[in-house]
Amino acid sequence: MLAKKAINRISTLFSYYPWLIIFIFSILGLIGIFNHSMWRDELNPWLIVRDSQSFSDLIANIKYEGHPVLWYFSLAFLRRIADNPVVMQMFHLAITITAITIFYLYSPFKYRQKLLFIFGYFTFYEYFLISRNYAFSLLFIFAFCAAFPSRRKTYLYLAIFLGLLANSNAYALLVSFSLSLTLLVEFCFDSEYRKQYFNQSKRYDLLLSMAIIIFSFILSIYIITPPTNSYLHGGLNNGWLLKLDIFNLLRSINRLFASYLLIIPQRRWIDLSVCALISTLIFVLYLIKFSKKPVVLFLYITGTLILLAFTYLRFLGNHRHFGHFYLVFIAALWLESYYPDSQLLFNKFSIKPKLFKLATEWHNIVFMLILSAQLIGGIQGFVRDLIIPFSASRETVHYIQQNSWENEFIMASRDANMAALSGYLNRKFYYPERQTMGSFTLFKQGRQDVEQTEIFRQINSLFKSQEVKNKILLILNKKLNSNSNDLKIVPIKNFQRAWVDSERYYLYWVDAAGDRR
Repeated sequence: MLAKKAINRISTLFSYYPWLIIFIFSILGLIGIFNHSMWRDELNPWLIVRDSQSFSDLIANIKYEGHPVLWYFSLAFLRRIADNPVVMQMFHLAITITAITIFYLYSPFKYRQKLLFIFGYFTFYEYFLISRNYAFSLLFIFAFCAAFPSRRKTYLYLAIFLGLLANSNAYALLVSFSLSLTLLVEFCFDSEYRKQYFNQSKRYDLLLSMAIIIFSFILSIYIITPPTNSYLHGGLNNGWLLKLDIFNLLRSINRLFASYLLIIPQRRWIDLSVCALISTLIFVLYLIKFSKKPVVLFLYITGTLILLAFTYLRFLGNHRHFGHFYLVFIAALWLESYYPDSQLLFNKFSIKPKLFKLATEWHNIVFMLILSAQLIGGIQGFVRDLIIPFSASRETVHYIQQNSWENEFIMASRDANMAALSGYLNRKFYYPERQTMGSFTLFKQGRQDVEQTEIFRQINSLFKSQEVKNKILLILNKKLNSNSNDLKIVPIKNFQRAWVDSERYYLYWVDAAGDRR
């Protein structure tokens, strides 16, 4: 009760001073961003942009990432401003703040609901502190929802937002496709709306808007389609699942549960079954609730099922991926406010008014439950990032810089886990996985994971060939568990304080055991 009263009073305060919440959100974001230690998935794109030799080389490298071009092009522009990844963090912060501003000023939700949403898990942590292309999903989905009424005169604004959304990330492409289908269905089946549009729009508007959307989809699909020599396909190395797998189906359905309530069920059958049942009940609840708004119902069904199909057929993903279920849900609730009630589906499927009333009542309970879970997750994630570094990368780099070792010959392994160090130090390392100097990692033929014995072999080879004349600073993301009689290995320091266990680092000096001269 006390928490409820506090939220009500705070939301009332923000209703009188609408910019206050944006200000507080922005200040907290600055604190969080400057404290956040970036990890490999944040800095690998930065390194790709930094170290690609040409525009064509950049495009070729992006195709191994499994992501469209918008984020990489944005980083290329940012590098002209400052050759420091902090500028990427500030840009990412600006994206989220803009998205939240649009949501707060234009969405139809109550102030209390807005407050809970803004400080929820995805908006206050996952798409806020971790600088990746998923923040674009927030921005362009909210911009689309805010500009939705403009479709009666022009589709150009919506087409631009859909095109940008499609080129943000693979999941945003699926959401963009769902939103585009929704516009198409409304245009085809609502004759009154279609007549109004033609009376107010310009001749070229429809064709130009369609051209923008189609071109954007083609560009996105072309870029995210992996080359033939990509063996991880942008991280999706399990291929397509084209057979019935009940276990995987339950896990896929539970991504909807995890998106709404942030709990990923354990792999036990009982946990998966119970959470899948709850997910289905929530989904059915909103099917009934949206039944008086056929266009919104179509969006909710299409958006959810397309994401669910991709989750089952291709990639189960993590919170940053299946958070798009939640964004589709919020978009449907937002767009619902633009439509009057319709009895079309009520009459066709004989839906009882009592059932709709019951669904509406339960919506208020379920929606507040979802928002509350998101708030708890958001605060927990934000505070945890302040206390426990997401990655040990920044602490490791500071130690190297304090000892003036940044210009030493550095061998680093595993290469895929070293992007954060390379980005912060603004230099390349020798990667034994590729037996050459590098910074970013592309999962393609020619790269091979190595054991520690192979690392020793390559170090010996470098010493014997005189390519390295002084000792080597060896950085590993796993503790050294073997030794070599030909090498003198001296442990320096371990950096194990990191939330992501693969982002912990172990430093060693390595020299030849005897006189190599």
